[in-house]
Amino acid sequence: MLPLLGFAVVAYAALVGGLYLFQRQLLYLPDRTRPELFGLEKLGVREVTLTTEDGLSLLSWYLPGRPGRPVIAYFHGNGGHIGYRAERLLRFAREGYGVLMAEYRGYGGNPGAPSETGFYADGRAALGFLDGEGVAPNRLVLYGESLGSGVAVALAAQHEIGALILEAPPTSVAEVAQCHFPYVPAARLVTDRFDSLSRIGKVKAPILVLHGESDRVVPIRYGRALLNAAPEPKEGWFAPEAGHEDLARYGALDVVVAFIERRLGGG
Repeated sequence: MLPLLGFAVVAYAALVGGLYLFQRQLLYLPDRTRPELFGLEKLGVREVTLTTEDGLSLLSWYLPGRPGRPVIAYFHGNGGHIGYRAERLLRFAREGYGVLMAEYRGYGGNPGAPSETGFYADGRAALGFLDGEGVAPNRLVLYGESLGSGVAVALAAQHEIGALILEAPPTSVAEVAQCHFPYVPAARLVTDRFDSLSRIGKVKAPILVLHGESDRVVPIRYGRALLNAAPEPKEGWFAPEAGHEDLARYGALDVVVAFIERRLGGG
């Protein structure tokens, strides 16, 4: 019995240690290849460079909008790269919106390694680029998809913006990690926490939360908790059949456009 117990303790310690040491490999799933425009340039989309405060040059995509129309700064989730979100860019382009598909360090052929502090620096570089393009803060929409919602909330808590949209957002990576690994102290192990719950109350702009009730990656209770903690004005849209990555299939982007038109409109 004692040798068996000792083996179990060693195995558990190895599991906990492995989760701690390799947590970033579990959290960040980048496609490191350079995304191709594949004809998007015909719509006016162009490759741009975001320069971060720690000296990185990050390839991103930018579509200037029609005069007076809102501009969306889009921060995608933990997988793939901006090229995987081309259909979303096309949808927003049809509305005349400007769109900056901001790419992170370590993704899409960009230098650097993903991290929470690095992603925040990448987000600030995105806002700096849009400021240089003359985008007024009250015309700016921050859109955070899944893990990118942590970037969007952190930026929105510190900057004047026109609106904040959060798709399938976790309250924090630590809480979601504990949900998926209930047999270890996962929340204590997480270093890149993206704690949106502690920041959402500082946002001074209309907020829209989108979530699928069948989401198994970030269960809907986290999106609801974030919405409950958010200040007014706020709206929630919850799709009963949607999971984590298919909200657009159930009409989420139409909801997004209607929200932007109500809150910013014009042009």
